[in-house]
Amino acid sequence: MTQAPQSAALEWDHSQDAPVLQVTGSWTLQQAKPELSAVWRQGGRLPEQVAVQVNVQAWDSSLLALLRRLQRLATEQSISLQLLGLPDGVERLLEMANSPSTQAQEDAKPDYGWVSRIGLGAQGVATAVANSCTFIGEVLQAMGRLISGKARMRMLDFWLALQQCGPGALPIVALIASLIGLILAFVGAAQLEAFGAQLYIANMVAIGMTREMGALMTAVIMAGRTGAAYAAELGSMQANEEIDALKTFGFPPMEFLILPRLLALLVSMPILTVFADALGIFGGFVIGAGLFDISAAQYINQSLEMLTLTDFLIGLFKSLVFAVLIGLIGCYYGLSCGRNAQAVGQATTNAVVSIIVALVVSDAMITLICTQLGI
Repeated sequence: MTQAPQSAALEWDHSQDAPVLQVTGSWTLQQAKPELSAVWRQGGRLPEQVAVQVNVQAWDSSLLALLRRLQRLATEQSISLQLLGLPDGVERLLEMANSPSTQAQEDAKPDYGWVSRIGLGAQGVATAVANSCTFIGEVLQAMGRLISGKARMRMLDFWLALQQCGPGALPIVALIASLIGLILAFVGAAQLEAFGAQLYIANMVAIGMTREMGALMTAVIMAGRTGAAYAAELGSMQANEEIDALKTFGFPPMEFLILPRLLALLVSMPILTVFADALGIFGGFVIGAGLFDISAAQYINQSLEMLTLTDFLIGLFKSLVFAVLIGLIGCYYGLSCGRNAQAVGQATTNAVVSIIVALVVSDAMITLICTQLGI
């Protein structure tokens, strides 16, 4: 026969040297409960440390609410509360309830002066640079182990990452590259038409796509598509403590998680860039043939006469640099993510913004170097 649940009871035990508050019975929502304030006053003048003995038959959130109220009452009277006999899980739940929220932590930040803010900002930048250098060094070490055949990387992960950032990205790259070619041709035609040089639309589109826009626009697409995905995936794994579990079982995250994604980008980015160059040139041909009656033979010959192997290789080199930046920055923000859902969103946003800034800066630097070298 099932024993009927006892009603919730809360009473003082003065049989020992120090009073002990006994919590017994069933502390559930359905049970009637004693008035905590009245029972607390019955304890009289309490010592600096009070023990609470928990021996309940059944419990739910009502027990947690009682213990939280007891903690607040003890804090108001500068009394140290010692909780004994807590059921499994209650102590952990109390720790979570006692931990300050993110908003409370933000509200508790002191109001620093401008000198302190500059110092803290410089310290934050130095810490970020040090962490970034450490991350890059660990990736290079993992690359070295991969070259020597000692890396613990699964080829299945590489092929899955390659499918995600390679064939999976073809439709959106094709659409954007075609539109970029159309826009370049249309804007250039408006100027070249005044001189009767519409045929040179092919020159402008071919050079613009192979040296600049093909690699850059593909990288921007991959930043929003793949870089954000890497940051979100690794950030979710960090928040769920999956990366900690991998470390516990002896799987190095750099080799097991980072290398497949980085290598997949290094393989797919040059291919996608060549694909974008071809479709951009085709988009320019659509404008040239549709508005200015340039034949296909004329357009192709003019493009081939203008293009050189150097232009093509510069675009491929940029795509490799962009692939490294997208992979490293996306994975770095994913691994440095916090342990909650909000941190995952912040890491993804920071990753995309940082990648795009890095792409533009690196593209400008490479273009400037090529211009100074005359190539």
